[in-house]
Amino acid sequence: MINFLRKITPKFFKQAYHWLLARLAALVYFYPSNKLIVIGVTGTNGKSTTVNLIAQLLENLGAKVALSSTVNFKLAEKEWVNDKKMTMLGRFATQKFLSQALKNNCAYIIIETSSQGIEQFRHLGINYDVIVFTNLTPEHIEAHGGFENYRAAKEKLFQHLSQSKHKIINNKKVEKIIISNIDDIETERLKKYPVDKFLTYGVEKSADYKIENLNLNNGLVNFDLQNINFKTNFLGKFNAYNILAALACVNTLGFLLSDISTISGNTLGLRGVPGRQEFIDIKKDFRVMVDYAPEPESLKQLYQALKNLDHNRLIHVLGSCGGGRDRARQPILGKMAGEFADVVIVTNEDPYDDDPQEIIDNVSSGAIQAGKELNQGLYKILDRKQAIYKALSLAQTNDLVLITGKGAEQFICSKNGQQIPHDDRKVVKEYFKNDLEGQI
Repeated sequence: MINFLRKITPKFFKQAYHWLLARLAALVYFYPSNKLIVIGVTGTNGKSTTVNLIAQLLENLGAKVALSSTVNFKLAEKEWVNDKKMTMLGRFATQKFLSQALKNNCAYIIIETSSQGIEQFRHLGINYDVIVFTNLTPEHIEAHGGFENYRAAKEKLFQHLSQSKHKIINNKKVEKIIISNIDDIETERLKKYPVDKFLTYGVEKSADYKIENLNLNNGLVNFDLQNINFKTNFLGKFNAYNILAALACVNTLGFLLSDISTISGNTLGLRGVPGRQEFIDIKKDFRVMVDYAPEPESLKQLYQALKNLDHNRLIHVLGSCGGGRDRARQPILGKMAGEFADVVIVTNEDPYDDDPQEIIDNVSSGAIQAGKELNQGLYKILDRKQAIYKALSLAQTNDLVLITGKGAEQFICSKNGQQIPHDDRKVVKEYFKNDLEGQI
């Protein structure tokens, strides 16, 4: 009934409803963001990782932080997995979270800010100070009605920043700042928004923060920035951008890069993000990685990173999302997997009200186009747990099992709003804990 009402309600009334809720929520909680340094991270890929890296660097420097991302939440010392199946919380939940950050004596809060959240005015009532832009690639196209609409939704956040009132915190005026990836063409469009500082970071083009001597040997990111060498335990060029964005942000907030290097140590003291290029500890002679990578560009970047990682066969478990997500990408994902992986196992992801078998067939058609044969290098398994079990049963010495599409998500979203408890990482551990090897 609720879904039916949503469908028949005119867009204008939906927008008015969301706008009023956002304004009311901020009023009820007495505008807590006015007393915090608020950092927003937006873009298509890398948002959750960048949010977490900014938070970790600030903590290493002694600051108390809060964060909200697709992957997790953090309030000072307390951290927990995001099980809400949404990037941005609802208006009242967001303002309550901001209020809790204040009560926990947090000085900074980092908020992953999504295009769909912006469209529902979840950013209103949040007085941002810094917006970090990662990149923009086709995503949520059907939900937004085209790439131009998707881009326009993102840009509303920068307009909001430029129109927000300056804060006075600790007797000091807080500047409004945009930090943007200069290697992404969209950065030029963002320069039209009047802010106190517009800073850039990049790997390819000249920028305020430009990586030098990028080294991806063995997959690990190592680079120089302003004559300081930074080593990390992260994989791939895409993570070089995420780390660079975080360093630029923290430096812009007044912390010295030399202090970051000295305090954090050789590997920057950075931890991986749950469900993002996460290796599962299985104590076997092959490895298992869980990653999100739900769309072609993020999957392409992940594959490029894995080329620098020593392994024999790649066994890839993947699917694609339903519920109005871009159907056109389903065979594209399958084709990419078919070309790059030795074994492709296509399974259920988040079908919502779509037919999960139809999605699986669409993804598989791309793998077949790439030359994979059904029940040889290609398997179609509806049950996601069984698909993961199949991949693990096929793995041999020095193979890499890659499981993508959900990362650290806690549910499979099915028809009629049903949420089925599921965590790819837990499934892997259960397989070995229950001694299922050789039984699949």
